[in-house]
Amino acid sequence: MGLAKLAEEFWNWRLATVPDSSDDLPRVRRPDGWLPDWSPKAVADRRDVLAELTRRHRELDLSDEPVAVQVDGRLLGSALARVHWELDLIRAWERDPCFYIQQSLGPIYVELLVSSPFDTARAGRISALLRHVPLVLEQARENLAGAAGASFARSALSLLDDNAGSLEAAMIALTPFLPDEYAPELPAATRVAVDAVAAYRDWLAEQLPSLGETEPVGPESLAYFLHRVALLPYSAQQLREMGIQEWHRAVALETLLRTRHRDAVEPALPVDAQEHVQRQAVDELAVRRFADERGLLSQPESLRHYRFAPLPPYLAPLTWLGVADDLTGPGRMDEDATRYIPAPAPDLPYFERAAAFDARTAIVHEGVHAQQVAIGWHHENPARRWFYDSTPNEGIAFNYEEMMLHAGLFDDAPASAIFVASAMRLRALRVEVDLGLALGELSIEEAAERLEIAVPLDRETARDEAVFFAGNPGQALSYQIGKLQIQDLLSTAVRELGEEFELKQFHDRLWREGNVPLALQRWELLGLRDHLDEADRLAG
Repeated sequence: MGLAKLAEEFWNWRLATVPDSSDDLPRVRRPDGWLPDWSPKAVADRRDVLAELTRRHRELDLSDEPVAVQVDGRLLGSALARVHWELDLIRAWERDPCFYIQQSLGPIYVELLVSSPFDTARAGRISALLRHVPLVLEQARENLAGAAGASFARSALSLLDDNAGSLEAAMIALTPFLPDEYAPELPAATRVAVDAVAAYRDWLAEQLPSLGETEPVGPESLAYFLHRVALLPYSAQQLREMGIQEWHRAVALETLLRTRHRDAVEPALPVDAQEHVQRQAVDELAVRRFADERGLLSQPESLRHYRFAPLPPYLAPLTWLGVADDLTGPGRMDEDATRYIPAPAPDLPYFERAAAFDARTAIVHEGVHAQQVAIGWHHENPARRWFYDSTPNEGIAFNYEEMMLHAGLFDDAPASAIFVASAMRLRALRVEVDLGLALGELSIEEAAERLEIAVPLDRETARDEAVFFAGNPGQALSYQIGKLQIQDLLSTAVRELGEEFELKQFHDRLWREGNVPLALQRWELLGLRDHLDEADRLAG
């Protein structure tokens, strides 16, 4: 009872205090009346609450409890470790000016992503968040003064300069969608926010010459994340070697596919976004049917869908703030998830271009997230309904992507098969980039160039990835390492369970427990603590 109560307290607190992210998986629905607060007092309060929750967690004795309860205890320990990682190790709140772009404008963007109509409550939240932007950016100046890293500041200035005018353009486009009583108020609230962002940009430019270069997270802090948050049983050097091996495998596979399909012609794009949406709806049903009939994954009728929708005019200027989708949340878990798409074009960025030609390339990755989080929100155990670390979630999506390639989903689409192999190359290279940024071996500019040339990626995607991964160490490697852990788990389950092993059953359980680190899943499913014990040993 003590553990369940503590986990509930933690998550009630976490929903109000977790930083906003440009990634979609960590997004949460905030409490009513919530506004972002990163004042020095709010940061100190976070530390005080974390210390108290950590103390209470350490006092729990779960040694005689069933394995499932002990897993829940370690899961909460991972969550508490993540908060310490955020507050005291990567310290984006005092080192990274990009952090405050996300904390000030990100909540507005998240409100705009919700696919339901704009009622008065939602319009009121948008207005309040706009008027709150100056306070968040004032807190930014107070926290960053004398501590911000120059490379992060340059990235923030680049973001703000490249997207100048985007907030104003978005709010002008939003006006016709708002209730009548809020439309007249929007221009004034927008002006307050726009002026504050401009002042923040000017302040950063003034500060830049005096800022020191950004210090990397370093090996000790990275090890804390790897072994206490993600519970990985691999050292940084092992991760590097795993990434290199997978890079070679991906390049070999892509080369084979390009040779096999050297005479294939490029498929035709949909004529417009509406045709793209219609194609995707058909494809999504076909992918679900394929997975079920091939014995890969159950697809119950009750499981919500993943839908494309044309990018609304009020979102289009702001997609630089994050992934343009609405995965919904625990309060809307049976509503369809929505991915907002631009008009099809051959010069779209890497992922968008592939999805424009064949929506299945998105369905087997982003669509996996949409399904997996919905399954997780229905979990009978409240402690397992939340996102903890991206390794299991991204590993599930990446593993599914490759599995569908090998199962034959893309046999009718050579260009899509080649793209999946190219994406495998990207995910392998991300391990090198992640470690290089975290250990100070690569600058943001060098990481972007490596991605642009070696995958290859378009310059926009390469730059976006490098900036995001520099500020979020450990995230980029989660795709590749999560997939490899899943393949290890599957292989070990085949060995341990013998004739009782059934692939669809394995994947159904994996997705249901998809928020739980894989070392803990291994312990609970197979009774094997080897990965968890190794993570503990490496943690020291």
